[in-house]
Amino acid sequence: MSVPHNPKYIHHKNSSIINSMREVVFGMEDGMVSTLGAITGVALAVDDRSIILLTGFVIVAVESISMATGSYISSKSLRAIDEQKLREELEEVHNYPEEEKKELITMYTADGWSPPLAKQMAEEASRNKELFLNEMALRELHIFPNELNHPFKDGFMMGISYIIGGSIPIIPYIFGSTPQITTFSILFTFITLFGLGAAISYYSKRAWWKSGFELLLLAGFATLVGYAIGQITTWLM
Repeated sequence: MSVPHNPKYIHHKNSSIINSMREVVFGMEDGMVSTLGAITGVALAVDDRSIILLTGFVIVAVESISMATGSYISSKSLRAIDEQKLREELEEVHNYPEEEKKELITMYTADGWSPPLAKQMAEEASRNKELFLNEMALRELHIFPNELNHPFKDGFMMGISYIIGGSIPIIPYIFGSTPQITTFSILFTFITLFGLGAAISYYSKRAWWKSGFELLLLAGFATLVGYAIGQITTWLM
């Protein structure tokens, strides 16, 4: 008898892209939106390609470092907090195993397991200190001990993603600084935002066009607001 095969099974597996999805999407989206808003405002104010390009490169350079650093620090802080919680839980498992076992039984029962099975599962887990700690970490702390944050990786992915995203609005200005180029830069960036949202649907299994339009509308709105504020500030000055 053949074993049923799920052709979509491979999509359920973890990958470096999935694990870094937040940094990749956030970095690219913010890079495109921030850079587009800034250089569009500059392009409409001055017809000088060198100034436009310089503005774009400075924004991407400074912001990518800032975003990467922020991601690294926040991820490192969260990891440190989780590691401290795990150390405290490990101490409780070693010093108060019976109390922890009773607590685990209660959590199993609350999750829907029958009391006899919950007790059996807790007894089994308590015989293996590593398994015991993992179960308590998962059930009580909602922490996966083997899947803690990776600060350097998070920061690196955020920085690289911001550079890639921030480069999108700049590329058209390599060929000039006419009003048509500005229009093309906006359209090129919006199309890329739509493509990024559509690409996410490969992993989320949402309709690609819904995911694409959602990111396009939200990012487009943020771009328009940022541009409007910049224009109002310029007018007031």
